[in-house]
Amino acid sequence: MGKQKTFIVFSLLPALLLLLVFTFYPFFRGVVMAFQNYVLFDLTNVRFIGFENFRNAFNDARFLRALENSAYWVFISLTLQFLIGLGLALLLRKMFRGRGVYQGFVFYSWALSGFLIGLIWKWMFNSQIGVINDLLMRLGIIQERIGFLSDPQWAMVSVIVANVWYGIAFFAIMLLAALQSVPAELYEAAEIDGAGALRRFFNVTLPYIFPTIVATTLLRAIWIFNDPTIIYGLTNGGPAGTTHILASLMLEKIISGGDYGSASAIGVIMIVILVMYTLFYMMVTRSDKVGDF
Repeated sequence: MGKQKTFIVFSLLPALLLLLVFTFYPFFRGVVMAFQNYVLFDLTNVRFIGFENFRNAFNDARFLRALENSAYWVFISLTLQFLIGLGLALLLRKMFRGRGVYQGFVFYSWALSGFLIGLIWKWMFNSQIGVINDLLMRLGIIQERIGFLSDPQWAMVSVIVANVWYGIAFFAIMLLAALQSVPAELYEAAEIDGAGALRRFFNVTLPYIFPTIVATTLLRAIWIFNDPTIIYGLTNGGPAGTTHILASLMLEKIISGGDYGSASAIGVIMIVILVMYTLFYMMVTRSDKVGDF
């Protein structure tokens, strides 16, 4: 028994070392940096400054704008991704000619990186050669080209559209798998009781896949909140910082100014927001009757 425990410990040791070196140490080091004056180009002046980085963040108009943008970015993207993904999953659950090919097109975006998607949509939204402007003009919806990425009124809308397109596939894949697991007997029993399609959806389908909805929306919200790649590929936070979210602003402070202290402070604020969101979300969506028909 003792040898078995020793074997298990030594087997897990490499994984534990990897976690310590590549996860826990960077995390705690980042938290420490949040309370330091830590600028890459001035390492001789690294010192503890308390909450100064946090005070500077909340007094910075760009940070407050990024915080507001993050709320819009997550809420609008998540809502549209979920609703469209659920609609596609309901359609793909039914058998029809070419279903496999259609599934491939729907799931295609999830195989691409966020940065690449940003570059693709950057070309599509281009004010001179972009296909979006060309289509809108051909349809007679607009008379002159719109600077989707250069106009502050359109820039945030544009990056959200790209992000919605990217995330639809995730919900379609996960919800389709959940829908296919719903027992056919439940639908048969509901039909015998005289339930129509709408009633079957709300009384059978939705309660059964509710745990999947909770898990996927929670995970996707965290991913959207943390992922700056689409914004960096599309606008790089511009024009004039109007499309920055917290994640992209943090990245800019590291890349442009080497200010690891300020960036770490933003990272700590993001962690606090995510923890509060997760606790609140799990409390609100908690149900003791999920799957009880």
